[in-house]
Amino acid sequence: MSLIKSISGIRGTIGGVVDTNLTPIDTVKFAAAYGTWLKKNSNNSKLTVVVGRDARISGKMVSSLVCNTLVGLGINVIDVGLSTTPTVEVAVPMENADGGIIITASHNPKQWNALKLLNEKGEFLNAQNGEDVLKIAEDSSYNFSEVDDLGVYKKKQGYIQKHIEEVIKLELVDAEAVKQAKFKVVVDAVNSTGGIAIPALLKELGVECVELYCEPNGQFPHNPEPLKEHLTEISSLVVKEKADLGIVVDPDVDRLALVCEDGSMFGEEYTLVACADYVLSKVKGNTVSNLSSSRALRDVTEKHGGTYEASAVGEVNVVNLMKENNAVIGGEGNGGIIYPEAHYGRDSLVGVALFLTHLAHLKVSCKALRASYPNYFMSKKKIELTKDVDVDAILIQMASNYNNEDVSTIDGVKVNFASEWVHLRKSNTEPIIRVYTESTSQKNADNLADKIIAEIKSI
Repeated sequence: MSLIKSISGIRGTIGGVVDTNLTPIDTVKFAAAYGTWLKKNSNNSKLTVVVGRDARISGKMVSSLVCNTLVGLGINVIDVGLSTTPTVEVAVPMENADGGIIITASHNPKQWNALKLLNEKGEFLNAQNGEDVLKIAEDSSYNFSEVDDLGVYKKKQGYIQKHIEEVIKLELVDAEAVKQAKFKVVVDAVNSTGGIAIPALLKELGVECVELYCEPNGQFPHNPEPLKEHLTEISSLVVKEKADLGIVVDPDVDRLALVCEDGSMFGEEYTLVACADYVLSKVKGNTVSNLSSSRALRDVTEKHGGTYEASAVGEVNVVNLMKENNAVIGGEGNGGIIYPEAHYGRDSLVGVALFLTHLAHLKVSCKALRASYPNYFMSKKKIELTKDVDVDAILIQMASNYNNEDVSTIDGVKVNFASEWVHLRKSNTEPIIRVYTESTSQKNADNLADKIIAEIKSI
């Protein structure tokens, strides 16, 4: 069905034909390429890699292939088993490991799986490192170890609990205030590892937790991307249970969406806005999100006297710009919270702890908190093109058409107008231009998207 090789890892559907799907052969090839890259770029004579996975049905098989391939390269493996993406990111430096692999296809449906690759800091590989891994895989330039030099495989349990302990120790997480607030929360973890991590975190924070789809069996009960149209059940259950809010995470727990007490969406874009509002109220500093994220983060940052910057889309790009600007918090508008005091990775556990602390301190409802932020509306559309169309030429023309406006070309073309914006990006895997807009009403956002689409079609 599909196999996508990129600088951030390899992603595909299970079964099928080699080099077309994520087959065992492709899994071994890519794990070997990553292990070979580590050996070429490390001064350590014996390397260690942390491996963890979400609850996908194929996860155990893929994990076994990855772990044994690394052992075959002479690399020691610490298998933390069922885990979350941020938990593995935390585990890598805790173990003084040389890298990490997270086996997860994030928000993709259950037939997908993927390998996400980390460096020795527990952060995603940069573009150059990713290209180097792809080149090794393409050339099949591996050299496996002889029998006396094989790596050692070791299982290590309990890392989700260690991760929770690290979150609660954060200075801006006020566990006592959260306990005193006596929150009642409904959790939808789409039957993946968030069903282990989020209820356990809430228990430590003294929060009453109603579990919905928290059994980590990999049988996703609905589309696992935490968007409004997929979250009708938790919306109803929050109202029925008279809960204070609902918490939704994707299968690998790096995206956080929230549901208000009346069943309405807090808005994925506003998860980061609320957490940033809290952090900036305690610590002066700057923020970063990507070009496709809401302008609301800029507004909140400037309200607290900080500076906001936008990066190219992609977590590694956000992290790089956060480091350059000494940002105290950042992330992506898809519900990804990056809080450097914890680590440089999107972390829903950190997001939950910061959000509940914010709510407890303010003593307001989830709905009232959402109403306190600037109200923006987004439209996300796409234009499907024939393969012979020169997408780059179209984007250059669109940038030229709006050269009298505030235009960014660091990632596609983004045009900032006074009260709205449009961001055009080409897909790396199919002939598509993605058209994201934001405005002061849904109608205005949709109208702007339609206007831009018509303009592109005329070109």
